[in-house]
Amino acid sequence: MSLFISQTLAILEKDLRTEWRTKERLSAMAFFAFLVVLIFNFVFKPGSPIMQSAAPGIFWIATTFAGLMGLGRAFAIEKQNDCLLGLRLTPADPGAIFLGKMLGNVAAMLLLEALILPILVIFLDIEIVGVLPRLCIPIILGTLGFASVGTLFAAMSMNTRLQEALLPILTLPVLVPALLAAVEAFHGILAGDTLSEVASWLQLGGAFAGLFCAACLLLFEFVLED
Repeated sequence: MSLFISQTLAILEKDLRTEWRTKERLSAMAFFAFLVVLIFNFVFKPGSPIMQSAAPGIFWIATTFAGLMGLGRAFAIEKQNDCLLGLRLTPADPGAIFLGKMLGNVAAMLLLEALILPILVIFLDIEIVGVLPRLCIPIILGTLGFASVGTLFAAMSMNTRLQEALLPILTLPVLVPALLAAVEAFHGILAGDTLSEVASWLQLGGAFAGLFCAACLLLFEFVLED
């Protein structure tokens, strides 16, 4: 177990160090998310009741599509100089490779979401400061579910000729329950609901994240063999 954890942390450290040096993935994701929020700012009147209802959907639209850009980039780096083949030739457990890549994607997504939330407050004129601790729960659960499924499908589509089109086609239908739970929990908390009042949505998001994280961890070995 200690070897598995050390291998996972080594993969995670490699990805974080690479991203820190280049900042290509995060900058592209942040710019895309900013454009999405800016477009919706012109569609709805900031501060209006409809904007309060639309804000959770806008947040997850920006997060999801910006995140898909980041997922594709995460494995595009491994294609250079056959780095993924090098990882496979090491004694590293395939599960450790998956978990390290997934946690790297989670870290990038959480940082992106930390950038999106202030943009929502500024452009859409919504109040989240008082409910921010509660908002973190559905955001983290939704991010874990997104990253687990997205990491697996990003690896599957890495060597295809239509990677940019295939990744969202594969990922988005599977993510529907996680995104629904995240949006509804976000909306309820933003409207003033307590955690117990949105518990059913949080349970759905947690169950999705746990189930698919375990399933993708087991399936990743077969993806690497292909």
